[in-house]
Amino acid sequence: MHQHTLAGEITQTGVGLHSGVSTSVRILPAESGRNRYFVRVDLPNSPIIPAEIATVNQTLLSTQLGTDEVYVRTVEHLLAALSAMGVDNARIEIDGLEVPLLDGSAQIWTESIMSVGLASQSVSEEQIPVVKEPIWVRQDDAFVCALPSSETRFSYGIDFDLPAIGNQWYSFSLSNPLATTENTFVTEIAPARTFGLLHQIEYLQKSGLIKGGSLDNALVCGKDGWVNGPLRFANEPVRHKILDLVGDISLLGKFPVAHFLAYKASHNLHIQLAQKILQLL
Repeated sequence: MHQHTLAGEITQTGVGLHSGVSTSVRILPAESGRNRYFVRVDLPNSPIIPAEIATVNQTLLSTQLGTDEVYVRTVEHLLAALSAMGVDNARIEIDGLEVPLLDGSAQIWTESIMSVGLASQSVSEEQIPVVKEPIWVRQDDAFVCALPSSETRFSYGIDFDLPAIGNQWYSFSLSNPLATTENTFVTEIAPARTFGLLHQIEYLQKSGLIKGGSLDNALVCGKDGWVNGPLRFANEPVRHKILDLVGDISLLGKFPVAHFLAYKASHNLHIQLAQKILQLL
């Protein structure tokens, strides 16, 4: 069996979506068996925050890891890129409390990973978890589940009153994360940007959220359509929801063989499902 880490170093700097603060991220190779983990290099003793389900401590409009005192926020896009590209082990050094949003997608992260490549690491035989019975989490009409499947697949549905979004469905198979030239995550999911609703922006900002959001790093939709189109895909919003789901499920370490199906879900429901999977498998 083999795991993989980065063959070189990645560095990116940008503004956090919610904090509005600029941070720098330096991603380094890590030893086999270490998984993906964050290091807050701006704090005394550089505390480590493992990218695991057990360290999730908030899911309000993003996924946050750590404790109330030492945490890192909005980790989902970066973790989705690393995991979907086959990076099992990575040391992610960050000098602030939030991962940069960059262009609102995972495209810059995937391009950076491809630019340095991967290094193979020998490990003892690993068990890939397999979902054999349906596992569900729901809240009102929103749900997310893991269904038995012969492949690891992510399917998502969203439904908004705004005509420009409406009802969208998309499905994506995580076939071979190491085949970067054929990795559909790179072309079909990673470029999809985060999006917001025009009528909610003022309320969210008054609530201390999306301080770093702008028309350069997030799509904004109003009743008359997209404020800052054009879209990269006709169904870019639902593809971005899959990006978020991939990042959240990656906190299990290895993607279980399952069909992950979600409808109108949230980071909170994604994490609840991952917690349930961890208990049952």
